[in-house]
This record gives sequence, structure tokens and C-alpha cells, in this order.
Amino acid sequence: MPPIDLVYLFVSDMDRAVAFYGDTLGLTMQYRSGDDWAQFDAGKVSLGLHGLRPGEPPQAGGTVGFTVEDLDAAKVALGVAAIAIDHEGGGEGREARFVTFRDPDGNALAYFERKGA
Repeated sequence: MPPIDLVYLFVSDMDRAVAFYGDTLGLTMQYRSGDDWAQFDAGKVSLGLHGLRPGEPPQAGGTVGFTVEDLDAAKVALGVAAIAIDHEGGGEGREARFVTFRDPDGNALAYFERKGA
């Protein structure tokens, strides 16, 4: 079973969200990629902030991310189970490669392949 590694939330104002989670809650930032992504150390699980694109509606709820050793094999397994991949990306700089998908109730999930993992 892959461990939960990351939970992320969509935010409409990255600077405001970074200030809240960093300054107000005291979480330590791991890294930030402009207004697209910020990631904080939250103990055994990281907290990610995913910026909304201009005009994109706010999204309630979060996404649970699981670490996998082989993202390509995990994608094949999702396909065999007839689970559609919503989005795929990452792999640039310090970013992990990832795919997002949904559980049967529509909750957002993600698989991450971390560099060096």
C-alpha cells in the first residue's frame, strides 16, 4: 500500500495562502514555484498549495497524494482498473512526477513519484 505523502488544497491567492500557512500557522516552507505551487513541511505528510488559474472557479476540498516508486506502473494499474487519469505532469526541477484521478465518489487523489525515492 502506498503511503500518504501529501495533501494539497487549491488556493485563489498564493501570497495570502503562503502567509497564512507559513506565518500564521508556523509551517516551514519546503519550496515554492511562483503562484502555481507551494509546499510545506507538516510532519509526516506535506501540505501543498495549488494555485488556481485565472478565471478558474474555487475548488472546495483537498487532494490526497500517495507516493509510488514507479509512476508508469501505477498508471498501467489505474488503466487496468478502468480509472481515468484527470491530469499528468511535474518532473521539472524539484517537482515530483504525478497523475491525478478520482475515487468512485469523485474525491481527488494523486500518485507522486519523487525523484530519488
